[in-house]
Amino acid sequence: MVQATPFLLVLSLAMGAHSLSAEKCNLSGHWVNDLGSNMTIFAVGEKGNFTGLYNTAVVDNPNKIQQSPLLGFQHLTNPINQPTFGFTVNWSFSDSITVFTGQCFVDKDGKEVLKTMWLLRSRVDDIEDDWKATR
Repeated sequence: MVQATPFLLVLSLAMGAHSLSAEKCNLSGHWVNDLGSNMTIFAVGEKGNFTGLYNTAVVDNPNKIQQSPLLGFQHLTNPINQPTFGFTVNWSFSDSITVFTGQCFVDKDGKEVLKTMWLLRSRVDDIEDDWKATR
Protein backbone atom coordinates (compact mmCIF):
# COMPACT_ATOMS: atom_id res chain seq x y z
CA MET A 1 0.00 0.00 0.00
CA VAL A 2 1.32 3.44 -0.91
CA GLN A 3 1.18 6.01 1.81
CA ALA A 4 0.91 9.54 0.49
CA THR A 5 2.16 12.44 2.54
CA PRO A 6 -0.32 15.30 2.53
CA PHE A 7 0.90 18.46 0.85
CA LEU A 8 -0.78 21.72 1.61
CA LEU A 9 -1.60 23.99 -1.30
CA VAL A 10 -2.72 27.47 -0.46
CA LEU A 11 -4.40 29.47 -3.18
CA SER A 12 -5.32 33.12 -2.77
CA LEU A 13 -7.80 35.06 -4.82
CA ALA A 14 -6.15 37.46 -7.25
CA MET A 15 -6.61 41.14 -6.50
CA GLY A 16 -9.66 42.76 -8.04
CA ALA A 17 -11.41 39.51 -8.94
CA HIS A 18 -14.13 39.88 -6.32
CA SER A 19 -15.61 42.41 -3.98
CA LEU A 20 -17.24 40.23 -1.37
CA SER A 21 -18.27 40.74 2.22
CA ALA A 22 -15.92 39.36 4.88
CA GLU A 23 -18.20 36.45 5.76
CA LYS A 24 -18.68 35.00 2.28
CA CYS A 25 -16.18 32.80 0.48
CA ASN A 26 -16.81 32.29 -3.24
CA LEU A 27 -14.86 29.71 -5.26
CA SER A 28 -15.54 31.40 -8.60
CA GLY A 29 -12.66 33.52 -9.86
CA HIS A 30 -8.94 33.47 -10.55
CA TRP A 31 -6.72 31.94 -7.85
CA VAL A 32 -2.91 31.96 -7.50
CA ASN A 33 -0.79 29.95 -5.05
CA ASP A 34 2.56 30.77 -3.44
CA LEU A 35 4.45 28.73 -6.09
CA GLY A 36 2.91 30.59 -9.04
CA SER A 37 0.37 27.96 -10.10
CA ASN A 38 -2.99 29.44 -10.94
CA MET A 39 -6.50 28.38 -11.75
CA THR A 40 -9.74 29.88 -12.84
CA ILE A 41 -12.99 28.48 -11.49
CA PHE A 42 -16.04 29.38 -13.54
CA ALA A 43 -19.49 29.84 -11.97
CA VAL A 44 -20.60 27.27 -9.40
CA GLY A 45 -23.86 25.67 -10.53
CA GLU A 46 -27.05 25.25 -8.51
CA LYS A 47 -26.02 21.69 -7.57
CA GLY A 48 -22.50 22.79 -6.55
CA ASN A 49 -20.79 21.64 -9.74
CA PHE A 50 -18.10 23.75 -11.39
CA THR A 51 -15.48 23.65 -14.13
CA GLY A 52 -12.31 25.58 -14.68
CA LEU A 53 -8.74 25.65 -15.91
CA TYR A 54 -5.50 24.97 -14.03
CA ASN A 55 -1.98 26.14 -14.92
CA THR A 56 0.72 24.52 -12.83
CA ALA A 57 4.05 26.21 -12.22
CA VAL A 58 5.55 23.05 -10.70
CA VAL A 59 5.96 19.89 -12.73
CA ASP A 60 8.13 16.79 -12.82
CA ASN A 61 7.57 16.08 -16.50
CA PRO A 62 9.69 16.77 -19.59
CA ASN A 63 6.66 17.86 -21.65
CA LYS A 64 5.70 21.49 -22.12
CA ILE A 65 3.26 22.60 -19.44
CA GLN A 66 -0.24 23.20 -20.83
CA GLN A 67 -3.38 24.61 -19.32
CA SER A 68 -5.48 21.71 -18.04
CA PRO A 69 -9.22 21.31 -17.40
CA LEU A 70 -10.66 20.84 -13.94
CA LEU A 71 -14.03 19.55 -12.78
CA GLY A 72 -15.35 19.77 -9.24
CA PHE A 73 -18.07 20.15 -6.66
CA GLN A 74 -18.69 22.52 -3.78
CA HIS A 75 -20.67 21.31 -0.77
CA LEU A 76 -23.88 23.33 -0.70
CA THR A 77 -25.21 22.81 2.83
CA ASN A 78 -23.93 26.22 3.88
CA PRO A 79 -22.53 27.90 0.73
CA ILE A 80 -22.63 31.40 2.19
CA ASN A 81 -19.88 30.85 4.74
CA GLN A 82 -16.71 28.80 4.15
CA PRO A 83 -17.59 25.82 1.92
CA THR A 84 -15.73 22.55 1.45
CA PHE A 85 -15.03 21.45 -2.12
CA GLY A 86 -13.14 19.00 -4.29
CA PHE A 87 -11.95 18.98 -7.88
CA THR A 88 -9.97 16.87 -10.32
CA VAL A 89 -7.40 18.16 -12.80
CA ASN A 90 -6.88 16.08 -15.95
CA TRP A 91 -3.35 17.13 -16.96
CA SER A 92 -3.23 17.90 -20.68
CA PHE A 93 0.52 17.31 -20.96
CA SER A 94 0.97 14.03 -19.05
CA ASP A 95 -0.68 10.69 -18.25
CA SER A 96 -1.67 11.75 -14.75
CA ILE A 97 -4.62 13.10 -12.80
CA THR A 98 -4.66 15.06 -9.55
CA VAL A 99 -7.51 15.30 -7.08
CA PHE A 100 -7.76 18.23 -4.69
CA THR A 101 -9.94 18.61 -1.61
CA GLY A 102 -10.21 21.63 0.61
CA GLN A 103 -12.12 24.46 2.13
CA CYS A 104 -12.58 28.11 1.22
CA PHE A 105 -11.86 30.47 4.14
CA VAL A 106 -12.14 34.19 4.73
CA ASP A 107 -9.23 35.29 6.92
CA LYS A 108 -9.30 38.01 9.59
CA ASP A 109 -8.42 40.64 6.95
CA GLY A 110 -11.36 39.61 4.73
CA LYS A 111 -9.12 37.84 2.18
CA GLU A 112 -10.44 34.64 0.60
CA VAL A 113 -8.02 31.69 0.89
CA LEU A 114 -8.31 28.09 -0.30
CA LYS A 115 -6.65 25.47 1.89
CA THR A 116 -6.26 22.24 -0.06
CA MET A 117 -4.55 18.88 -0.09
CA TRP A 118 -3.85 16.93 -3.27
CA LEU A 119 -3.09 13.43 -4.49
CA LEU A 120 -1.51 12.83 -7.90
CA ARG A 121 -1.74 9.53 -9.77
CA SER A 122 0.59 8.88 -12.72
CA ARG A 123 0.22 6.04 -15.19
CA VAL A 124 2.74 3.20 -14.90
CA ASP A 125 3.39 0.40 -17.37
CA ASP A 126 3.14 -2.50 -14.94
CA ILE A 127 1.26 -3.33 -11.74
CA GLU A 128 4.64 -4.06 -10.14
CA ASP A 129 5.36 -0.31 -10.41
CA ASP A 130 2.09 0.69 -8.72
CA TRP A 131 4.01 1.75 -5.60
CA LYS A 132 5.57 4.70 -7.41
CA ALA A 133 2.46 5.91 -9.25
CA THR A 134 0.87 7.93 -6.45
CA ARG A 135 2.26 10.94 -4.62
